[in-house]
Amino acid sequence: MKTRLLCLFGVVAIAFALSFSVTTPAAPAPKPAPATAAAAAAAPAPEPHPEIRDALEALRKAKFRMQHAHDFGGHREEALKATDEAIRQLQICLQFDR
Repeated sequence: MKTRLLCLFGVVAIAFALSFSVTTPAAPAPKPAPATAAAAAAAPAPEPHPEIRDALEALRKAKFRMQHAHDFGGHREEALKATDEAIRQLQICLQFDR
């Protein structure tokens, strides 16, 4: 019992000491050169909200698989309705993100 208590105390002490490790501040990063209008026009804009587009694709695949699967204990129709509503809501989100 005493050994376990000492071991536990040692682990806690090490974890406590490591949580206060000393770090040296890093040198500041150099400032990037200002972008020119030509460079900004040439670079493609990142796709807005790629996660929403990924979710739409995943929901459409899931809907297709549910339509061609068994009844899931009577829950398939309700799940298909919920999937349709989720797809509709995400499409609305993308319409308002302009």
